Amino acid sequence: MNTLNLADLGMSPFFEEAFAPYREEGFEIGRVALEHKRMYRILTEQQELLGEIAGRMRFEASGREDYPAVGDWVVIRPRHEEGKATIHTILPRQSKFSRKAAGLTADEQIVAANIDTLFIVMALNHDYNIRRLERYLVMAWESGANPVVVLNKADLCTELDAKLQEVESAAFGVPVHAISALTSAELLRSYCTGGRTAALVGSSGVGKSTITNQLLGSDYLKTQAAREDDDRGRHTTTHRELIILSSGGCLIDTPGMRELQLWSADDGLSGTFEDIEEVASNCRFSDCRHETEPGCAIRQALSSQTLDSHRYESYQKLQKELAFLARKEDKRAQAEEKAKWKQITKSMKNFKK
Repeated sequence: MNTLNLADLGMSPFFEEAFAPYREEGFEIGRVALEHKRMYRILTEQQELLGEIAGRMRFEASGREDYPAVGDWVVIRPRHEEGKATIHTILPRQSKFSRKAAGLTADEQIVAANIDTLFIVMALNHDYNIRRLERYLVMAWESGANPVVVLNKADLCTELDAKLQEVESAAFGVPVHAISALTSAELLRSYCTGGRTAALVGSSGVGKSTITNQLLGSDYLKTQAAREDDDRGRHTTTHRELIILSSGGCLIDTPGMRELQLWSADDGLSGTFEDIEEVASNCRFSDCRHETEPGCAIRQALSSQTLDSHRYESYQKLQKELAFLARKEDKRAQAEEKAKWKQITKSMKNFKK
């Protein structure tokens, strides 16, 4: 039976304090490494366990965010002899990278929890898209983790300096690394030491699995060569997984994201587009809509080309998306409240009978 060091898994005073009351009741703690159809692979000090949700926890869950995600610390009752455990609750999350779940409903999907660094991986070939990068940055700042932009396939890029300048202009204050995943991924190792957790996000085929293998020093994850016709990598990762590194930290690899819809990212929007909001603060009117109002600093900046029109359009688009999501979320909350009181009323009537 191999023992694991909880400090290497990311245990910190924050989680120690949150777990203390449960320890007194005889519970144990573990970290979710893999989720598969509501079954979870949990890493503990003693061994890996296969976990399932306790009935009470399942009953009290109101949405997907109330279930464990990869990276979560969970309170468990282990059955070591069976290699299984029952999950009773999730410890408070220190950070989480979320997106709106695919589909028409306003549900949150937690991609990775309790991460310190978020590697936003973009390849310097056909995948290069500065507008998509802005979207990732908004979500990264909202997550509570520190974003790092990783530009892969730098050895194949003939316009590296120009693209680096463009990325650095869009990612204010964010570290940017141009690498080749096969030869220089080691540049990222310093972010994954001392019990810290990093997560890789990006489109399919940008090289996330190759970076993971390089940091692990083995071919742990399957990779496929780029297609010859368009130089795009072929996506192989099908699930999110937390992996322990020999450097004493953790790395979460994630599948490529076809849909990247925002989830509750007002602060992240301000962090990513700080330059635009600073210009807007100079408008004559505090409620300026930047349309026909006199003294509009945004329109002046666009006219003088000191503000990039494409960047401003991206900012507006993300603003509208967040406003639409907020309206949907409000309607869902109203429907849930109505259903709750309907059930309470029904229960009271049955009790009187």
